[in-house]
Amino acid sequence: MVITGMIVGATIGVGVSLFGIPAVVSALGFQAAGVAAGSIAAKMISAAAIANNGGVAAGSTVAVLQSVGAAGLSAGAQVGLTSILGTLGGAVGACL
Repeated sequence: MVITGMIVGATIGVGVSLFGIPAVVSALGFQAAGVAAGSIAAKMISAAAIANNGGVAAGSTVAVLQSVGAAGLSAGAQVGLTSILGTLGGAVGACL
C-alpha cells in the first residue's frame, strides 16, 4: 500500500511539473505569442514597468514567467522540477 501511494504521489508530482506549471503560466496570460491583453500577466507587467521606470528587469519574476510562457520550461528546469516534485509527491503519497 505504501509503494502504491509513493508511485501515485510521484506521478502526480511529475505531472504537475511538466504540465501543470506551464498550464498555469499560460492561464495567467503569459503565452507564446506574447502577453494576453487584459490578463493577470498584463497587469503584472504593467506594475513591474511602473516600479522600474518603464522597463521590466531581466531575471524578475515577470520576465521569467514570460520566458516560460513563450518557450516553455528549459530542459534543466524540467529535470529539476520533476526531481523535486516527484520526490515530494512520493513522500506525501507514502504518508497517505
